[in-house]
This record gives sequence, C-alpha cells and structure tokens, in this order.
Amino acid sequence: MATPSSSSPIRLMALMLGLAFVLLSIKFIAFFITHSNAIFTDALESIINFVTGGFALYSVYLAAKPKDQDHPYGHGKIEFLSSGFEGTLILLAGVAIIIKSIYNLLYPHPIESLDWGILLTAVTGGANYLAGRYLVRTGTHQHSLTIIANGKHLLTDAYTSVGLIIGLVAIYFFEYVWLDAVVAIIFGSIITYTGYGLVRNSISGVMDEADHELITRIISVLNQRRRQNWIDLHNMRVIKYGRQLHIDCHLTLPWYFNLVESHAEVEALQEIITEELGDVVELFVHLDPCLPPDSCKLCTKADCHVRENAFIGRVEWTLENVIENEKHVLI
Repeated sequence: MATPSSSSPIRLMALMLGLAFVLLSIKFIAFFITHSNAIFTDALESIINFVTGGFALYSVYLAAKPKDQDHPYGHGKIEFLSSGFEGTLILLAGVAIIIKSIYNLLYPHPIESLDWGILLTAVTGGANYLAGRYLVRTGTHQHSLTIIANGKHLLTDAYTSVGLIIGLVAIYFFEYVWLDAVVAIIFGSIITYTGYGLVRNSISGVMDEADHELITRIISVLNQRRRQNWIDLHNMRVIKYGRQLHIDCHLTLPWYFNLVESHAEVEALQEIITEELGDVVELFVHLDPCLPPDSCKLCTKADCHVRENAFIGRVEWTLENVIENEKHVLI
C-alpha cells in the first residue's frame, strides 16, 4: 500500500473517522450480545477513538493551512494539542474502565454468547491493526504527530484485542466469570499507560523539548556529506511545528568568503537536510567567520591561502558538541 502524498492527510483522517464509527458500532453490538465487561472496555475505548478522530481531522486540516501574519510559523502546533487531547481522553477512559472492572469483580454478572463476542472482537482487532500500522508509517513519513498518535492508539487497541480474545476464550471454556473483570482491569491499565504516553509527548512538543534522536540523525548526515568550507557547526536547535521543522544553527566559514560564496554554502546545507527530512524544513543559519590561528587547526580546507596554523585534526560533530553554543577548538 503506497504512502499518501503530503496533500492527503485530511482525506486519510476522514477515512479513519468513518472506520472508527464502524468499529465502534460492531463492538457495542458485541457488548449487548455478551454483556461482557471486558468487551465493554474495548467498546468504550472505541468511543474515544471516534471522538479523538474527529478532533484529529480538524487539527490536520488546521495544520495544513499556510502561514499568515498572525501565525508566521504556521498552524502545526495544533497537532500537539490534538495528541494531548486524545491522550487525556484515553487516560480517563482507562481509569474509568479499571474502576468499573473492580466493581464487577466484587459483584459479577452473567455473560452470554461469548462465541459471537470473540468473533466480532477478532474482526475489529484485525481492522485496527492494519489501520494503525498504516497510520504510523504514513505519519512518520509526513512528520505528523496527529497521524502517528492515532496510529499508535489503533495499534494499542489491536494488541489489547488479542489479549481480550485470549481472556474471552478462557472464560468460554473454563467458565471463570471473574476472569472477565480481571482482563478488563489489565487492559484498562494498558490503556491508561498509553494515554499517559500521548500526553507526555504532546507536552514535550508544546514545551519545545529537544528531540535528540532527530538532531542526531541530522548531524550524522552532515558528517557524511561535510564540505571542506564548513569549518565548524554548533548551537543547533530543532523546533517542531506539527510536521514542520524549524532548524537553527551556527556555521563557521572562512573569514574571507564574500556574500555570494557564503550563501552558496548555506544553500548546500539546506539541500542536504531537505533531502534527508523532506520539504518540511525551515532552516536559519547564523554565519561565523573562522578565527585564525585556532580555527586553522581543525580546518580541512586544502586550498586556504591565509592559513596560519597546520591542520591537526577534524572535530567529529556529535550531539553533545553541536547543540552547545560554543565554537569547537583543538588544544
């Protein structure tokens, strides 16, 4: 299955919203047939899927709007709010499920037609798994936190369905009615943890927490394709605005470069990063002049006509030394 283009996330989320409604209906049919507390747990989470799917659709639509005078960095931050909203509802649903399941453990009720319940749960679990994997892959490709969050939510729903089926099969064959509530408590706990993770990630995005994995990926590519004129790189920062990335850094060039030559080096840097991350990058580079004779020790430029010191060794760029706001030197 091909990954949709960047122009199709709205259509994709609308499709997922329709799927959520269908699966929600199937799960509640299974609950009314069986009166299983565990199946009700699954159905209640599907309500969350549907509600958050609607909010996710709106957030993807808003995030896709172009920049304007009131939002010079675009509208991508809405995706963090969408993910946080989804995580909060999931967390609350998990807590509610645990409370209700403890009550049913103390005051059990009869369960009926578990064979149909198992079948319908398997159908919805399989659909959630396929949809979840597709969303995570698509969201990663398009750098959309909203799509990734929805995909992870559906995958969690699918995994809990597997455990739910195992529990229902045990109840069906061994008639341990109390196991229904225990299964619901276990999966209520998993759902609560999933919600917490989504809330945590959304807060990180709003607070512009550094994504060290992403920065390391960028640094690795720049090390591999490093140009002789790039004497030093430091003070790198990456801010996320939904799928858009705003990157700041300081680049040290030979002090005698004119504006045209310096601009060409910035363009080369932009091209490398864009090839790695796609056209979602907005790059701002502060240019620093080299400072002979200290800069000469780590400068690999072979045709420098003003070198004041012999080349000693190249500084390998790493996460630790690139994010600091200090020029690199060799003692």
